[in-house]
Amino acid sequence: MSTAILTGAPVAGSSLQDDLRSLGFDVRTAIDAAGVATELAAVPPRERVALVDHRFVGHGHALRLALTDPRFPVAAVSGALTAQPEARAALDRAVAAAAAAPGAAGQADRAPSPAGAAGAVATVGSAEETAEETAEARTPSLVDDIAAALDAEGTTPHRPELGVLVATVPADEERRTAALAETAAVDEEKVRLRTAVKARDGFFTTFCISPYSRYIARWCARRGLTPNQVTTASLLTALIAAGCAATGTRPGFVAAGVLLIASFVLDCTDGQLARYSLQYSTLGAWLDATFDRAKEYAYYAGLALGAANADGDDVWALALGAMVLQTCRHVVDFSFNEANHDATGNSSPTAALSDRLNSVGWTVWVRRMIVLPIGERWAMIAVLTALTTPRITFYVLLIGCALAACYTTAGRVLRSLTRKARRTDRAAQALADLADSGPLAELVAKAAARKPHNYLAPVVAALGAALLVAGAAALPAGSWLAVAGAALYAVLAGCAVAAPLKGPLDWLVPPLFRAAEYGTVLILAARSQVNGALPAAFGLVAAVAYHHYDTVYRIRGGTGAPPHGLVRAIGGHEGRILVVTAIAVLLLGSGQGDPNQGFTIVLTALAVVIALTVLIESIRFWVSSGAPAVHDETGEPA
Repeated sequence: MSTAILTGAPVAGSSLQDDLRSLGFDVRTAIDAAGVATELAAVPPRERVALVDHRFVGHGHALRLALTDPRFPVAAVSGALTAQPEARAALDRAVAAAAAAPGAAGQADRAPSPAGAAGAVATVGSAEETAEETAEARTPSLVDDIAAALDAEGTTPHRPELGVLVATVPADEERRTAALAETAAVDEEKVRLRTAVKARDGFFTTFCISPYSRYIARWCARRGLTPNQVTTASLLTALIAAGCAATGTRPGFVAAGVLLIASFVLDCTDGQLARYSLQYSTLGAWLDATFDRAKEYAYYAGLALGAANADGDDVWALALGAMVLQTCRHVVDFSFNEANHDATGNSSPTAALSDRLNSVGWTVWVRRMIVLPIGERWAMIAVLTALTTPRITFYVLLIGCALAACYTTAGRVLRSLTRKARRTDRAAQALADLADSGPLAELVAKAAARKPHNYLAPVVAALGAALLVAGAAALPAGSWLAVAGAALYAVLAGCAVAAPLKGPLDWLVPPLFRAAEYGTVLILAARSQVNGALPAAFGLVAAVAYHHYDTVYRIRGGTGAPPHGLVRAIGGHEGRILVVTAIAVLLLGSGQGDPNQGFTIVLTALAVVIALTVLIESIRFWVSSGAPAVHDETGEPA
């Protein structure tokens, strides 16, 4: 339950109480700051509370944006303010200060809110309004003064982008009439539908999905469906698509392609539903962050099974290669963004050129398509599944993702080399968490502690990765030199993270570690020639990749990486690869050429243990009260 307190004297003919009740608020009234303080004291401390000026005029969706978004502790528009339980103490202090201020007995005799104070501008989005007119339109508002007090003490209210929506406290009846006319002139539902779609998205999503998926989102909202239910429906649809692909028949492949597109439509719909009705949640953030990967990788497995069932074609190595490449692409994105999240002096000629290209319409869409985001990628996979074979589908997918990876990584390397940015301790910690170093690398890092160096960390990481992968590819399966190579990799991995990762290219360290670990597992399984080894390796990489995605979304949510005990328990990247390499030597070396099923069994067991360990901790965290309700609003490729 949430409570709204209307401040000041009621306005004749106002439907404000009905609007607030429709948003789920229990409505109370208070004339002045002292009355607000009294009513606040009566509201249970674990409830959301809103303060709204009785004279407020505006759109219902403006109130919805300000008062019901669960992602922000405090939010406000002119004449309306909300505080979550964690911000109630700050709100109480601001109200007490307002009650103690001169003239606090009523609103009409108080001085106007200071120029530039929170809530001072009556209507957002009217660019032609002059500063002089804005100043004249200001009216004293207790709610706006409280918002300004919160801002002054460091609890800054989130102010949603209203665009053409109206939110104002008119100073007199003439201005009230004008504000009501301006409100009536805007099609609120049209604005609400438009803003349900991400401002920045891929070409396929923008022009082929969003024009109708937004209406599906509205249909879902009107029937009480939640984004989590739609997300789950999207997952189930994708799993059915994977099952159809696994049949290995042409009708099955066609049905799989159609269902994959349907799953993507639902995937777009869940986010649009969340934005349309502001139904954000911590559970929804977790589901949204992980289900996309689960759907795509399950579909890869379905295609591999379908190829085997169709004509005995073994494409598990291609399926695992596609998963490895796609996951490494994402780690590049995440690492680069975290390294530059709050960097100072963050400019370069390459970035300036990118900004200029973004000012030309057609180049924006071409660049978004080149990086092969989820919409374009799934559309390509769906069409190729329906019309060709799984092998051709994987070949095209691997080539497309490789070109996209080269394009994005090259651009980011150029930006990093040409900018002179100082990276913060937070960025260095985020990169260290993304590195996923285990006990072995930590011991080496402590012993080899050094001062930061511009390029040493990525060079050492690249050298270790190259030696590890080359050893797995070239050495005989039973050679203990492979284990020695994995041990050397662990040493070099520790040396790479022995100093804070603040260099220009240090964001390359986590993706290099991911490529080394995943690539080595792929090579060892492919070279083993053991029945079932590649599917088992697919499961192992999927379990580890889930752990890495979980780490990313916790960091993006501002809660930090998973507990260090979890990282230690699953060995860190260097520990896992040392174990897998040793297993390969022990189980494949004695009978090379014989189908030793022990390798498959151990890989499967390792995958199950890691999956259960990381899932239990992940579920515990994401359903806890400390999990962030973080949803992707950037439109970055996924």
